[in-house]
Amino acid sequence: MTLAQLWEYIAAPLAFGFIRRALLAAALIGIVCAVIGAFVVLQDLAFIGDALAHASFPGAVLGYMFKFSPELGGAVAGILTALGIGVIVRRSTVSQDTAIGVLFAGTFALGVLLLSTIKTYTRDLFGLLLGDVLAIQTRDLIVIAVMGVLVIGVVAALYKELVLLTFDPVQAEVLGLPVGWLHELLLALMAITIVISIQTVGIVLVVAMVITPAATASLLVRRFPLVILLGAVQGVFGAVVGLYLSYYLNVASGASIVLVLTLLFALALVCAPWLQRARGRQQALRQAVDMADAA
Repeated sequence: MTLAQLWEYIAAPLAFGFIRRALLAAALIGIVCAVIGAFVVLQDLAFIGDALAHASFPGAVLGYMFKFSPELGGAVAGILTALGIGVIVRRSTVSQDTAIGVLFAGTFALGVLLLSTIKTYTRDLFGLLLGDVLAIQTRDLIVIAVMGVLVIGVVAALYKELVLLTFDPVQAEVLGLPVGWLHELLLALMAITIVISIQTVGIVLVVAMVITPAATASLLVRRFPLVILLGAVQGVFGAVVGLYLSYYLNVASGASIVLVLTLLFALALVCAPWLQRARGRQQALRQAVDMADAA
């Protein structure tokens, strides 16, 4: 394949406005998901992420039924569910996993019940379940950008506190940080991130956008900022490659993006032991050099 042919393959999809919007939206979402996903993975909150994705469904249905934004309805439902999990855990003997399981099933069932009362075909709502990134409009791009900046801005403002909460919650509590409030804030940010990502890959697959890049990065690098950075690179790469694959193979775009990210995770899983051995040899060599210098 010549360079001219390669450029033609790259440029051809960009002739369509909906492809350009989809690429930009998916790339923005990949970055935001990587930022939140790093905290989610290292705090073992993946199950909560899946629950919040499904919990947003009844809010989206209500938004459709009452003629306001389904995304706004989904965000409100997700945030309320996140806060509800915290309330149940604090005020009862129920474990966090149990509370998540109950609210996860109950809220999604409510969404299905509400959907069953709508007698006309609702393409928008089914798009929320399965994702339809190619249907993103300029208005959706603005919402994604504004909410994404909000999420990243809050994380940047409270970065040190959230990192301490992630790695040493006991020390954070000893230092007087509002651990419970920070935890619920993180859940609320996760809910917002999930809602703005739903149109890209759908409720069924959205948790993969949050979890998989961060999980892959955590296998390859140790420093937390690098986990965020590498996750963001993967998110953008997966969005671009997945959309191009969906264009040329005529397959579902959301599923293509998730499968690209899953493939990257599989490659990292294979390479991780080799990297660990290389780090071990490098550390041993450094120690030997230090001992020689000291002698």
